Amino acid sequence: MTRIVRTLAAFCMVCAVAPAACAASTHTVVIDSVRYEPASVTVKRGDTVVWRNDDPFPHTVTARGVFDSGSIAAQRQWKYVARQAGKFDYLCTLHPNMTGTLIVE
Repeated sequence: MTRIVRTLAAFCMVCAVAPAACAASTHTVVIDSVRYEPASVTVKRGDTVVWRNDDPFPHTVTARGVFDSGSIAAQRQWKYVARQAGKFDYLCTLHPNMTGTLIVE
């Protein structure tokens, strides 16, 4: 995580054209043991959320009508840029007992 923060800080020092982009952060949700960790994540509009599948089988990240990752294979990831504010409950359509919440401020 420290490396990401340093990289973002270095990028922001040279980001004179689009300063708003410098404020964006990346957040990671790990899919492991048939659950999302953390189960709830709060981000700012413009931030990127990465769901990384550490399970040995596929999962989805689906908030019906808002976003849908499709099948994320084992050891793969999916990224979403949060552009719309709100609270979005999501689930894995392959394992409906897996649920999470994305809060975009």
